[in-house]
Amino acid sequence: MYAYDELDRTLINERVSEFRDQVKRRLSGELTEDEFKMLRLQNGVYLQLHAYMFRVAIPYGTLSSKQLRRLAHVARRYDRGYGHFTTRQNIQFNWIKLAELPDALAELAEVGIHAMQTSGNNMRNVTSDQWAGVAPGEVEDPRIWSEILRQHTTLHPEFSFLPRKFKIAITASEHDRAAIKIHDIGLRLHKNADGETGFEVLVGGGLGRTPFIAKTIKPFVHGRDILSYVEAILRVYNQYGRRDNIYKARIKILVHELGIEKFAREVDEEWRQMGHSALTLDHSVIEEVRSRFSYPAYEKLPHMPDELKQAAHDPLFERWRKNSVAPHKVQGYSIVTLSLKPVGGPPGDATADQMDAIADLADKYSFGEIRVGHEQNLALPHVAKRDLPQLWKALDRLGLATPNVNLVTDIIACPGLDYCSLANARSIPIAQELTRRFANHDTADMIGRLHINISGCINACGHHHVGHIGILGVEKNGEEFYQITIGGRADENAQMGVLIGPAVPYAEVADVIEDIVEAYLALRDRPEELFVDTVKRLGVEPFKERVYATR
Repeated sequence: MYAYDELDRTLINERVSEFRDQVKRRLSGELTEDEFKMLRLQNGVYLQLHAYMFRVAIPYGTLSSKQLRRLAHVARRYDRGYGHFTTRQNIQFNWIKLAELPDALAELAEVGIHAMQTSGNNMRNVTSDQWAGVAPGEVEDPRIWSEILRQHTTLHPEFSFLPRKFKIAITASEHDRAAIKIHDIGLRLHKNADGETGFEVLVGGGLGRTPFIAKTIKPFVHGRDILSYVEAILRVYNQYGRRDNIYKARIKILVHELGIEKFAREVDEEWRQMGHSALTLDHSVIEEVRSRFSYPAYEKLPHMPDELKQAAHDPLFERWRKNSVAPHKVQGYSIVTLSLKPVGGPPGDATADQMDAIADLADKYSFGEIRVGHEQNLALPHVAKRDLPQLWKALDRLGLATPNVNLVTDIIACPGLDYCSLANARSIPIAQELTRRFANHDTADMIGRLHINISGCINACGHHHVGHIGILGVEKNGEEFYQITIGGRADENAQMGVLIGPAVPYAEVADVIEDIVEAYLALRDRPEELFVDTVKRLGVEPFKERVYATR
């Protein structure tokens, strides 16, 4: 966990005070909605279909139990008793009242939580691997670098009014759990031939109406230079990015139009002119940030404790363990993913009572720490293997032990037309129906790893472009239709899915997904061949034939 210092606390409290005055002026009529819009967006407040939506940052996906309890309190006191965890390690409250927002922000600030720059044309929440710091084989903890970037870009005067929103993700593992290739800047920590730690820098990724996979602009930038190099990219984007067309304002369009080689030359020239600036990170600065991260006092524990051996005789526990428990870099410990995708439930939602209970379990079993993942699930990163049986029982009582992590019902979905004023179609009911169709755990296990992503509009908050199966809601003559893509992925081999054919009406979506899955089961080479690999081998035609043969 990162410990905020007095400067951090002062900044957050001052921001609350500023926003309280802005809300007061809006409610009195001194500010019009148009005048207030920019101010509220910079504090994470959207005006949606039914109410204001409040988005709260969870930097690099790390929460303390104290912070999670405060989020539960906000859900209970200011909202309708639940929150929605997003794909970018934020939490959203959908029913909050504008007059009460400053009080909610003030209560969050008491535990070091804020909503700064969770919207608007600025640097958004810097995200990372939810297993950062505990993943086996990790180069080093990427959260240190996430925090350095967070500090530098928060309320940065040069980058508070960019052409469009800007998102950075960082990973330090061979397997990318942070989806860095679909971000404006993706950073991959690795070591060069001399054993020095630095970053592969990717730029120009993003989804929405014009999706692109990020391209490598620099294979290796030393850690001490990463702040200046990122700033050089931002300066080039700030200078040349389009402000005349919101749909062409993202850096991905600039990179595409200039070409990666020309864009790289522009960045290198800007970087050269910066020279050995104050942005070059001194070793002591990096170590000071590193020192503010505290790590658990792990015990020396056996690899296979007696408690785990005994619990292995319970088939329900074993199903959950094999699905939701991952190796930890410290012997005797595990990483436990808590599925927020129960059968029939809205993906990514957690009730206030569940959040309180998870905080209690984190204190008891995970050194008071919780992580938020890109897949809209939570994780306890420091669980002793001996405690897994008791933790499973507690999670099961809370409805948080569904053994569907990375399976067909572990669906990523945006709020869609049930909440969002930009949406063309509903997302949540589609996800709920699919979880019912594939509720049988034996069937889900037989299908294997399969990611379904659902977006209610082309803005792609559900990341449908990179789902193994992507579902995009569109509107046709006032009715909800859905386009289906297959073959996408968001990991280190990221690629966009391919459209299989014409959009289908709302009532047929679940049937179509069942047809696609049945086709996969018939077409795969062997049980171990993943859905996405079968699509890569055969293309979309066999699936298209199956779906549209009788439609």
